[in-house]
Amino acid sequence: MKIARIELFQVDLPYAGGTYLLSGGRTYTSFDSSIVRITCDDGTQGWGESTPFGSTYIAAHALGARAGIAELAPALLGRDPRQADRINDLMDATLVGHNHAKTPLDVACWDIFGKSVSLPDSELLGGSTGIPMPMISSIYAGDPEDMRHRVAEHRARGYLGHSIKIGALDSEGGPALDAERIAASLADKRPGEYFIVDANGGLIPETALRMLRMLPPGLDFVLEAPCATWRETMSLRQRCPYPIIVDELAQQDEDITWAIANDVADGIGLKISKAGGLTRGRGHRDIARAAGLTISVQETAGSAIAFAAIAHLGATVPPRILRCVLNCQDMLSVDTAKFDFLFKDGGVLPPDVPGLGLDVNEEVLGDPVAVWGE
Repeated sequence: MKIARIELFQVDLPYAGGTYLLSGGRTYTSFDSSIVRITCDDGTQGWGESTPFGSTYIAAHALGARAGIAELAPALLGRDPRQADRINDLMDATLVGHNHAKTPLDVACWDIFGKSVSLPDSELLGGSTGIPMPMISSIYAGDPEDMRHRVAEHRARGYLGHSIKIGALDSEGGPALDAERIAASLADKRPGEYFIVDANGGLIPETALRMLRMLPPGLDFVLEAPCATWRETMSLRQRCPYPIIVDELAQQDEDITWAIANDVADGIGLKISKAGGLTRGRGHRDIARAAGLTISVQETAGSAIAFAAIAHLGATVPPRILRCVLNCQDMLSVDTAKFDFLFKDGGVLPPDVPGLGLDVNEEVLGDPVAVWGE
């Protein structure tokens, strides 16, 4: 089995909630997605997606993803897509860094691998635990009572996890507003629910400490990505009474091992495109597991294609350390594919079908913007 053709599609993914508000005054109304289809010489096809969370989240953006794919795709023609580590070695030799460009190619190869042996990707990634995974909402930063209302809406839809976005500038209300947002969002917390307070790197130690000291006692949450640098995070770590999760700072294997060696965090936000795909995501899972870090399997943004990869990798994480998975498709007003995941007992599981288990809507994708191969 050899890669014969690679097609690249560009798709705009409108945010279903209107405007998504992030720390530092960042706003999003739509996400620019790069979707890849790989076709092999026997006709087997695989799909993958990379949807950076805008150009101000991490060092990744949609135009860069497509430029990176253009560098990588010609080198993959004629290669066996089932050799996941060799595919990644080749991509690293062709292009340094740019994990977001490597992700859709890697994920599409895993989709093909599963189809070639008639197994779900979760089985190839280590085996599904068979235990439904709680989904996490993504509650953008806004008015505290509105955030409380949006948490309640997601709770009614079966969500057990909630990611509460904070990081108000001083001109917007600063630490006092963020403290109100946290208190309001957790006001109706139910047994078994898990809350992440996520600043997306929007705080500095001073503002974080001011905010934490304004909180009422007894709130149960973890603080994710409070600061933009390792130095700031380490400084806050020494004085923070809440568990700290790293996300944007943990992109490479060495980032996670460094965080472990220096005891900077208690868990990771494992985003597949940030890691570089399922191959590298599998490695991050194993490093975190060995160190006793908790894991939430997510994406920066994305459609059902991205969610399929999340579900398959998440299903392989032991429940003791898995906190939540993100149904990123639920944030959008357009469907790129049908993904028949299972929902039971308050959680989700990937379908027991070969590969990722996707039925892609090619009408939504339109014509490819680039093609390599036959």
